[in-house]
Amino acid sequence: MFKQFPLSASSDLPLWRRPVTLLFLMSAAMPIAFFSWYALLNNFVIEVAGFDGSDIGLLHTVREIPGFMAIGVIAIILFVREQVLGMVSLVLLGVATAFTAWFPSLNGILMLTFLSSLGFHYYETVNQSLQLQWLPKDKAPQVLGWLLGMGSATTLLVFVLIMLMWETLNLSYNIVFMVGGFTTVGLALFALLAYPQFESPHPQNKTMVLRKRYWLYYALQFMAGARRQIFMVFAGFMMVERFGFDVHELTGLYLVNLVVKMLVAPFLGKAVGHFGERRTLIWEYVGLTLVFMAYGGIYWFGWGVLFASVLYVVDNILFGLALALKTYFQKIADPADIAPTAAVAFTINHIAAVFLPVLLGLLWLVSPAAVFGLASLMALTSLGLSLLIPRHPEPGNETVFSKYRMPAPAE
Repeated sequence: MFKQFPLSASSDLPLWRRPVTLLFLMSAAMPIAFFSWYALLNNFVIEVAGFDGSDIGLLHTVREIPGFMAIGVIAIILFVREQVLGMVSLVLLGVATAFTAWFPSLNGILMLTFLSSLGFHYYETVNQSLQLQWLPKDKAPQVLGWLLGMGSATTLLVFVLIMLMWETLNLSYNIVFMVGGFTTVGLALFALLAYPQFESPHPQNKTMVLRKRYWLYYALQFMAGARRQIFMVFAGFMMVERFGFDVHELTGLYLVNLVVKMLVAPFLGKAVGHFGERRTLIWEYVGLTLVFMAYGGIYWFGWGVLFASVLYVVDNILFGLALALKTYFQKIADPADIAPTAAVAFTINHIAAVFLPVLLGLLWLVSPAAVFGLASLMALTSLGLSLLIPRHPEPGNETVFSKYRMPAPAE
């Protein structure tokens, strides 16, 4: 189970036991629990727990606290291998998801949300680190696109099953949470037992790493965490609150979203490889600015449900371009910095995420359009930062300002 195996010799293993295959298995396992929870969340908290905009903001603030605590991964990997930590985190995500419906109160939902989120964010931290350690730079954008497509395909399957069976079989929230959660637990335990422990050729630093030359990456991560909350917290909530979507209707929208994203995801990886991180991120942030302004237009001008649904799909496609941020860091990073910087980056990504949902939830009660107006400003700030990425990022050429200073050792 814990036999160590050199990454360089992994081609000698059967295809199903290789590191890339494990990355695909992990990409398939996580969405089963997470999106079973996410698909039902807005209806569950409104219909069962009576949440309003303020409550949903508080819930997502609690959900983001473990992301802010992701820096704790650095301490844990002193004693636990990253690969093992990733599987244990998936088990925690699955178990907490499975028991969500057992606690249909504000405090109960907050408690289970915190536990599932702890598993989710620690898994995501480790997963990003392993991807960048295990994938060669020349193939990383394409493979990351395929991994995104795998996650989308699994999520699609979850949504299809919920949409088809929710009314037909008269499913309950408890059944869906249980099946989704324990399926992820089973896959995580299989991955823990069936795969060797792959040894990266570059031992990872196991202390906190903050380098001045990574400052642009940190800034982009901070803004990504801020604007992500608008999509994760309020876009779906809007569809239920303003347009009265039921569970199967909201899941149907997610389904359309996933079909499009599954088809587009491999091309997103190709786009990053062909056009580079700078241009790809510029396109993403221009698009997000326009989408968030259009969300506000739904309230300012009374635009209808079809327009809102199209925006939701476009929003999610643009979100997928964020894989360019991963490959930007892979190109500028010292290979030994990947694991600790993944943890630091997740913490930075969640600084705004901890306080924004609850504050924006209060603003939502006054003006939902103002929430999307602020999101447009966040996207514009990210656009300004993306213009500082050089065309060919590498160590010593991390920003467009690098050419104006003399080469110096990595700080």
